[in-house]
Amino acid sequence: MHYKVEGAVRRNKRNLIIFLVLWVILTIVLVMPMGYSLTQATVNGQFNIGKFFDGILKAITNLGQVIPQTFTEQYIGNFIGVLWKFTMIYIVFILIGLIRTAPKNRYTDIEHGSSDWAQGGEQYRILSNRKGIILAQNNYLPVDKRGNVNVLVVGRFRFW
Repeated sequence: MHYKVEGAVRRNKRNLIIFLVLWVILTIVLVMPMGYSLTQATVNGQFNIGKFFDGILKAITNLGQVIPQTFTEQYIGNFIGVLWKFTMIYIVFILIGLIRTAPKNRYTDIEHGSSDWAQGGEQYRILSNRKGIILAQNNYLPVDKRGNVNVLVVGRFRFW
């Protein structure tokens, strides 16, 4: 299970930074005006939906005035409530994306025929890392080894 989380994070490092920047932009452009207009639309405990949508449009067009006013005592409670709900929904969508991009098995994205399957030098019990017949980068089949040292070369040999 650990390889799935690690693989999903490795695949999406750049996307996670983009998602964080997008969250900040959406918070400023969308959440602050929503919290501001929610406070404006609530009068004596009664919520006016028409005033709410008009207030969002006005708040988005006047962000320079809305941003400092959002952090006043009157508006901060609604802003934090809207921000909390927006952040939870945003995290759910990011987690769904991470789950969908998680590797299906432990060997996803490992090149076939490479020595990436071996960890901690365990391939050098059979192979050499210094001299012999080249198999891969830093992997050689020693010629002075006892036993079978036959090598099958798959590919094309061109000359002219």
